[in-house]
Amino acid sequence: MNHRKVGAAWPVVLLIFSAILTACQPAAKDATTTVRVARIPVLDTLPLYVAQQEGLFEKHNVKVEIIPVASAPERDQLIAAGQADAMINEVLSTMFANKQSVQMQTVRYARTATATAPVFRILVSKDSGITTLDQLKGVPVGVSDGTIIAYLTERLLQAEGFAPDEIQTTSVPSITDRMALLSSGQLKAAMLPDPLSTLAVQQGATVILADSSHPEYSFSTLTFSKAFLDANPTTVRNFLAAWEDAVALINADGSRWTSLLSDQNLVPAPLLESFKVPQFATAGVPTKDQFQDMLSWAREKGLLTQDVSYSDCVDGQYLPK
Repeated sequence: MNHRKVGAAWPVVLLIFSAILTACQPAAKDATTTVRVARIPVLDTLPLYVAQQEGLFEKHNVKVEIIPVASAPERDQLIAAGQADAMINEVLSTMFANKQSVQMQTVRYARTATATAPVFRILVSKDSGITTLDQLKGVPVGVSDGTIIAYLTERLLQAEGFAPDEIQTTSVPSITDRMALLSSGQLKAAMLPDPLSTLAVQQGATVILADSSHPEYSFSTLTFSKAFLDANPTTVRNFLAAWEDAVALINADGSRWTSLLSDQNLVPAPLLESFKVPQFATAGVPTKDQFQDMLSWAREKGLLTQDVSYSDCVDGQYLPK
């Protein structure tokens, strides 16, 4: 017998044995099956409530705690402090959170503009005298500076041929104040989200431009803290599977959810009977082109002083296969 050859084979045998033992070990379990969602009262959150009401989270072995918040800054603070795990936001806020290190990642579209269903509209007041888009050149549009609303206003007007010096904005951070100023005529124009823009039309305002004309610019997202994603990948996948089931129910019959829209204050009361629920986005994440365009805008405005990477901010691996 060649003892040298037998001895030389032992390291290979040990490696194989080790691999078998590793394969036989149970997979690491998630730290929790509970997802705490910081929620502002916007239509984009409808799948969350449909999934809750229809038992879809239970079906996919997920528990969900909804934490109501009054504003986007409060929502972001809860995520940063580890007091919430997920939220509806925009890619811009994910970029801002990740400018020093990766704190959160976007894992799905929440809602997207389509050719038939806008998410945001630029409106003009009934006494503005503005009847055509060209008349908006040089007219200040009420926006919230440094947000998706300011980004969309510029991109939509640029896409319609406006030169940079023809686009004017004025900062009115509160949506309620923006609506009131538009209604009173103190603002000639303002950018508002739907369904509040629909309410503004009911009160006399006129839509001059909507993101349905250029839907590639307009979308909201579902985002998790990076710490939660790393510790609970299966829970996140199950959460997204339940969300997908909810979207399928909404898209199959939008008329079923009037009570939910009312109970959760997602649509103003005067619109409830006539409001048509839009189609919600199916599984997908923002594209690199969409991400890069927002990043370029944020750099141009001085909101970010360095680049952040797409892969650090957007991760599609948790979507249902």
